[in-house]
Amino acid sequence: MSAPKPLRGRALARRPLLVGALVTGLAACGSSRPASGDAAPSAGAGAASAAPAATGPTSSSSAPAAPAASPAPATPAAPATGPLAGWSLEQRVGQLLMMGVDAAEAPASARKAITSLHLGGVFLSGRSQGGTAATRAVVDSLTGLVGPESTGGAPLLVSTDQEGGDVQVLRGPGFSTIPSALKQSEQAAVDLETAAAGWGGELAQAGVTMNLAPVADLVDIADPDSNEPIGAWGRQYGNNAETVVERAGAFARGMESAGVVATFKHFPGLGRVVGNTDTSASVTDAVTARSGDAAVEVFSRLIAGGARVVMVSSAVYTLIDAGSPAVFSSVVVTDMLRGDLGFTGVVITDDVSAAAQVRTWSPAERAVLAVQAGCDIVLASGDPGVVDEMAQALIDRARADPAFAARVDESALRVLALKGVQP
Repeated sequence: MSAPKPLRGRALARRPLLVGALVTGLAACGSSRPASGDAAPSAGAGAASAAPAATGPTSSSSAPAAPAASPAPATPAAPATGPLAGWSLEQRVGQLLMMGVDAAEAPASARKAITSLHLGGVFLSGRSQGGTAATRAVVDSLTGLVGPESTGGAPLLVSTDQEGGDVQVLRGPGFSTIPSALKQSEQAAVDLETAAAGWGGELAQAGVTMNLAPVADLVDIADPDSNEPIGAWGRQYGNNAETVVERAGAFARGMESAGVVATFKHFPGLGRVVGNTDTSASVTDAVTARSGDAAVEVFSRLIAGGARVVMVSSAVYTLIDAGSPAVFSSVVVTDMLRGDLGFTGVVITDDVSAAAQVRTWSPAERAVLAVQAGCDIVLASGDPGVVDEMAQALIDRARADPAFAARVDESALRVLALKGVQP
C-alpha cells in the first residue's frame, strides 16, 4: 500500500522503524497479478478475479465452525468503560474495518461508510494514473468526514498497495515508478532505505498514511517462478532469510521515516505455496512449521526490529493449523504471532471480501472469525459492498457475547494507538 499524508483530526504518530530496537506499537495478498493488499498482483487489495463458487479450503469436518447467528437484543449494549468510555459500540467496531475505495474517485458508498458505519480505514485500490495531486483530492474527500460523530474524532488510516513492480496502485505525476522487490533487493540496504523514504514521501504528499508493504515472504523453493502469488511476480526481496530481513526491513524503515506505516506480509509466509488465495479455494502450505522455520524466523526478526503492523495470509498451513485458513486461526494469530513471536502491534487480514480461499464463509462469518482469532483490522477491498454486513455481524456478536465485545475493544485500542490517538 502507500505512504501516509496529513489527515484532518489528530495526525498519525510517525515513529521511525529502528532495527535492533523493539518498538512498542501496533502492526496483502493474492490475485492473478500482484494486487493491492494481497497475495498476487491485481487491481485491488487482494482483489480476486471472477471464479466459480469455492467449496472451501478444508473439509467441512475440519473447517472452523461458523459463528452462530445471534439476533440483536432489544436493548443496546452496555456503554464502554475505561479508555473507550464515550465511544459507542458502532464506533469501536468501525475502527476494525478497512474498506476498498477506487483510488481514482471515491464513491458515495465510501463516504457513507465513514459517516454511518464509523469506518476506521480505507484502502485505495485499483490503478490510478492521476498523480499525487489527484490522489490527495480523493483522500481529502474522505478524511474531511472525520469528526466526533463519525470516527470519534480519530483520523482514518488511508492505505494502498505501493510495493513496486506489478503491484503499484498509485502512479502519475509526483509518483516514482518503483521497481519490483526483487530488483530493489539488488541495492545495498542503506540505499534502499533512502529510496523507500522518497517513495514514502510521495505517498505522504498524496495523503496516504499506510502502505500494505513490504512483502516479507521467504520464497526458498527450487523454482521461485512456480510460486504464483509471490515468486512469479518478483515480489520477494530475495530467496534467503538474511536478504529478506535486511531488504524488507530497509524498505519499511524508509516508509516509516516518511510518516507512512509499513505492513509486513503475509504471515506466516506465502513463499512456498503454488496457488493464489485470491483465485483458488484450496491454497495449502504443507511445509511451514510453527517453530524452527526460516520463513517464520523472518517475521520474528522483523518484529524484533520494530514492526508495527503484520498482515496474515488466508492460506491453510497444515503443520500449524490444518483446520482453518491462517486469517481465521487463533493458533496462528494469537498463539503463534502474539504468543511465540511476542507481537504487540496491529494484525490486519489479507483481503477477505472476495478471495476464493475464504468464499465458503459468508462475509459476516469472515469478519467474526477473523476478529475472534485475534485480528485487529478486517480488510474488505475486492468486494467493498460487504462491509455493511461485516459491521453488523461484529456489532451483533459483541452485543450477545461479552467476551467478544472485550475482543473488539482490545483491537480498537490497538488501532487507535497506531494512529497516535489516546482515547
